[in-house]
Amino acid sequence: MQPRNMSMSGVVDLAAVKAAQEAKAKAEQARADAARQGGGTGAVSPADLVIDVDEAGFERDVLQRSTEVPVVIDFWAEWCEPCKQLSPVLEQLAVEYNGRFLLAKIDVDANQMLMQQFGVQGIPAVFAVVAGQALPLFQGAAGLEQIRQTLDQLVQVAEQRFGLTGLTVDPDAEPGAAPAEAPEMPAGPYDALLEAAVQALDAGDFGGAVQAYKNVLSDDPGNSEAKLGLAQAELLQRVQGADPQQVRRDAADRPGDAQAQIAAADLDLVGGHVEDAFGRLIDAVRRTAGEDRDAVRLRLLELFEVVGADDPRVTAARRALARALF
Repeated sequence: MQPRNMSMSGVVDLAAVKAAQEAKAKAEQARADAARQGGGTGAVSPADLVIDVDEAGFERDVLQRSTEVPVVIDFWAEWCEPCKQLSPVLEQLAVEYNGRFLLAKIDVDANQMLMQQFGVQGIPAVFAVVAGQALPLFQGAAGLEQIRQTLDQLVQVAEQRFGLTGLTVDPDAEPGAAPAEAPEMPAGPYDALLEAAVQALDAGDFGGAVQAYKNVLSDDPGNSEAKLGLAQAELLQRVQGADPQQVRRDAADRPGDAQAQIAAADLDLVGGHVEDAFGRLIDAVRRTAGEDRDAVRLRLLELFEVVGADDPRVTAARRALARALF
């Protein structure tokens, strides 16, 4: 079932939300078309968690994939004896972590440019790429527990800071095979609640819409329509009754005030200024620290949900957020 269009009535301009939903629908249709043609994304086999990467495929296989899952890079060579000990351990852990990270193996002899770009001084060397940002993990031999601790920290940062929850792994899938198309499902048990949420939005009852979406998610936490709707309804509830001129004055007068920037970013997004909203919060991340920085980061992740993970503006903002944080 495709997500319902959000109400276009009310006290605020929903142009940004409407555009985001249209982009999301187009992306979902593109994935469905790719799946029918033998490509696409979805559940992968355990064997697909370890890939060989070269310079030609680096942007596709590492940079682009890093916006959906942390990519761990193993720089190795056939003549490197420590590599022969480390690489099987990393491959075993990639399967054990069940999609929480993707292991990319790069042969330095065949890919000298990538070795230079990462500043690799010796091998084995292990890096990670998260939301387009490269992070050094360790170089040389490392014990299993040390590697586990490093990977645990990596997946935690990827999820908490960037909302990257990893890949879905199907142990029965054939390596490299396209995911099976989902069968057409009958109307779900939450249609009445979802329709009630849309009607609440039409009436400007954003609190009622929030509660309706939460009622769905309490029973079905993975319901994508309810997740998107909740993020949108909460945004509209936050800006309802706000004085736009005062909010923007506060943000201009107090550039280091996290809450002032958060409030202005909400208005930016509702007004259709998606890049402005993201840029404002990324700048605030750079200027703040501690609890204020966490508050800004979390609001940015919430706004990513409103626009949709498939929107290229979200992908670019995730990369910019990674640079600001690291």
